[in-house]
Amino acid sequence: MQFLVFILTFPFLWIISILPFRIFYWFSDFIYLIVYYIIGYRKKTVKENLALALPLLSDKERLVIERKSYHHLCDMFLEMIKTMTISADEMNKRFVVTNIELVKEFENKNKSSVLLASHYASWEWLLSINEKTKFKGIGVYKKIANKYFDKLIRDIRSKYNAELVETKKAIPLMAENQKNGILSMYGLASDQSPKLNRAFHWDKFMGVEVPVHTGAEMLAKKYDLTVLFVKVKKVKRGFYEATFVPITDNPRSIPDFEITNTFLREVEKQILEAPEYYFWTHKRWKHRR
Repeated sequence: MQFLVFILTFPFLWIISILPFRIFYWFSDFIYLIVYYIIGYRKKTVKENLALALPLLSDKERLVIERKSYHHLCDMFLEMIKTMTISADEMNKRFVVTNIELVKEFENKNKSSVLLASHYASWEWLLSINEKTKFKGIGVYKKIANKYFDKLIRDIRSKYNAELVETKKAIPLMAENQKNGILSMYGLASDQSPKLNRAFHWDKFMGVEVPVHTGAEMLAKKYDLTVLFVKVKKVKRGFYEATFVPITDNPRSIPDFEITNTFLREVEKQILEAPEYYFWTHKRWKHRR
């Protein structure tokens, strides 16, 4: 059944990926109408999240953000599909890194790094960064149930020399790379809600106290990794800028949870600048106190 679903769906995805951008975004507008007005995908969750995170805004202001966020969500999902066939030149034009020289500095120190990202703007096209660095790019991700779609996602994301590794396999891989002297950049999106039984630290995120992921900080300290945050800005539809923000080059000298808290502050600044580009459909604040 999984294979049948895949072979019926794949031709449709491929056709979407080769559409000219103008038609491509017209199609995204059509998908938005279905997702927002007909299906109403997670509308209740989005409204609750916006009310919790942006309480000083009026209902009307939050509604504007809500609708824009769904527009962006549809764009980003289709942009992931577009990655199947987009050329390297086109990607470099649409996803620009403003300070790649910072990564070059860390390359010269022969030290691996952990790249912290959030579910904001375009985290899918972040993978194109791997073609601009000597580091081996490794993205930590959650495996998809359908093994054929999981392979497709891995193939799409490996187009730019990025390797995807399941969360449970990340630590053994890091240990192996450290042992063999393989310089790597490990990408983690750590702004979502952890399971309560794995919550070791709580902090205020957008003014609400929630459990937060601390795995990236733990790994950075264990393997002495440089910690960077990547801030992604949506310049206009289909165009993004990424800027690296250094957090620490000596994680073992930083008090526990300070790296995690610094990361959250950076994510908050992103959100407050343009909240419509955050991933509001996720139940980020389902656990709070």
